[in-house]
Amino acid sequence: MTTEAAPPSGGADTHPASPTAEEFCAVQSSPEFGELRSSYRSFAFPLTVAFIAWYLLYVLLSNYAGGFMGTKLFGNVNVALVLGLGQFATTFLIAWWYSRHAAEKLDPKASAIKSRMEAGE
Repeated sequence: MTTEAAPPSGGADTHPASPTAEEFCAVQSSPEFGELRSSYRSFAFPLTVAFIAWYLLYVLLSNYAGGFMGTKLFGNVNVALVLGLGQFATTFLIAWWYSRHAAEKLDPKASAIKSRMEAGE
């Protein structure tokens, strides 16, 4: 049995109108978006610079301070192994820290901006 009736309005197939380029530009120049961008940059940029410096220090020590990196700390564990494992640990620590920062500070602001854009404000 088939029906020829149109689907009810407001169903799953209805989508809100897409924001225009002008609306995106207006949001981008808003103080709220500037605050979101500033929150992101004040966290991400210093941490990125610090991690790259830490990584380059490890590489430079590996290349030019072989005696220091080969210093045994205990058993067969040397400084190079500890610093290398430290690279992995800091990578996971930074990812966890950024996840917390984003959930607490960035996501609520971004969601507010998104919902206002979708509502057409």
